Amino acid sequence: MSRSRIQKLIAEGAVLVDGGPARRSHVVRAGEEISVDVPEPRETTVEAEDIPLSILYEDEQLIAIDKPPGLVVHPAPGHASGTLVNALLHYVRDLSGIGGELRPGIVHRLDRDTSGVLLVAKTDRAHQMLSRQMRRRTLRKEYLALSAGIPRVRKGEVVFAIGRDP
Repeated sequence: MSRSRIQKLIAEGAVLVDGGPARRSHVVRAGEEISVDVPEPRETTVEAEDIPLSILYEDEQLIAIDKPPGLVVHPAPGHASGTLVNALLHYVRDLSGIGGELRPGIVHRLDRDTSGVLLVAKTDRAHQMLSRQMRRRTLRKEYLALSAGIPRVRKGEVVFAIGRDP
């Protein structure tokens, strides 16, 4: 499970330490009994939609999709339908539920206007393994950017965090 998912379970009171509610700041000590009540994945209310997908690779565990620019990855305010998740629910009947109701199978995302390869887990095990590789940075990602005009510098490297445009 992701750290954020565990923190959410702690906030919901689903994690107990020696029978009492856990705190996010708790440091686990030898001999403590930790219990976690992980709820069953909820049925998604996201509708399956017949949206064409460009599948680069598929096996029993995962799908690699060539995501075009303009396609939103998962439902969000203002994008309740027409997303990659809607298309995946039409294409794959039993996606991994770990990503949650609005993100089944989604391990990572690309911004709406970004194109590229997107990995989608078809099983919970694949989701856990891919998420672990993303967290540990053992999954190699490479980005290529296009710019308009003639850059002043012919070659360079971005060596700082890239964040959301406010």
